[in-house]
Amino acid sequence: MIRWTRREIRFFVVFALIVAILHDLLGLTWLQLPWTPIAMIGTAVAFLVGFQSNAAYGRIWEARKIWGGIVNDSRSLAIMVMDMITNEYASEEMTEEEMYSHKKTIIYRHIAWMTALRYAMRQSKPWETNREIKENKEWQDRLYIPERKFELEDELKKVLPESELKNVMGRTNKPAAIMAFQSHHLRTLKERGIIWEFSFLELEGKLSALIDHQGKSERIKNFPYPRQFATIGYDFVNLFIMILPFGIIPEFGKIGERFIADYPLIADSFIWLGIPFSVIVSWIFNTMLRIGTTGENPFEGSPNDVPISGISRGIEIDIREILGEEKEQIPEPFPIELEAQM
Repeated sequence: MIRWTRREIRFFVVFALIVAILHDLLGLTWLQLPWTPIAMIGTAVAFLVGFQSNAAYGRIWEARKIWGGIVNDSRSLAIMVMDMITNEYASEEMTEEEMYSHKKTIIYRHIAWMTALRYAMRQSKPWETNREIKENKEWQDRLYIPERKFELEDELKKVLPESELKNVMGRTNKPAAIMAFQSHHLRTLKERGIIWEFSFLELEGKLSALIDHQGKSERIKNFPYPRQFATIGYDFVNLFIMILPFGIIPEFGKIGERFIADYPLIADSFIWLGIPFSVIVSWIFNTMLRIGTTGENPFEGSPNDVPISGISRGIEIDIREILGEEKEQIPEPFPIELEAQM
């Protein structure tokens, strides 16, 4: 945390030091502000920053619940596909190889849907600016974000047939296009009796739930945290930090004057203790603000975001195991950090 905010800490130290020099060494004692209004401003700013942090955390927590729902519904879909595609009500029976081929196509298509969705969530929006901040970029560059390393089309080639891939890549909403293919496939199997009508309704219900999760993710991605709240919080915190040393440092000077009769050496230097206290208070408010700011966009790809890439890969591993694939065929989990920078 200190390393993350080291640039601001240096500024707080230098700024507080300048105020102390002006006040104590140069005798500009009029450079001071009453402590009571500063404390009142600090209280108001603390409430504002707390509200912003809670709102940002609410967006992260909602996003995490959405992707937790995707995890559960994806596993359920895979299990239902494996058990509900049978010859029990078939008008014309399929071989085991044909049925497995249909199951594999549906499950792989679901992997394609998750892939397209996470790529859509990683697309940059004009209000997603955390990566432009030098300190944030330093940490973000250490993260392994596969959506920034590989093209979507190359990833979809691994799990979609060529005819579907061409159609999907030409659509604006690629996850929705994949879901349309999924529903059509299930209906075709239902018409052939490979899927019982009740089972078809259950599977369509899972698709509907997954589309609902997709819509909720898109809502968070496409609707930014209101700029008026973010801007006011940023301006008020900076204002408080700028006036804080003019209240704390003279206040420590007054405290030192009370000790001058009994402890003259300590009293003369007591005002300089205001520097670390001013830095600590400024750092706390600044860090609270930055934590809230980094949580505003939970799909941006920062260290505090919902790890949708890792979640998607975890789901893929689970459902491919449900499909019965061998361990050598199943991809490894994504690394957390880039190996070259670990």
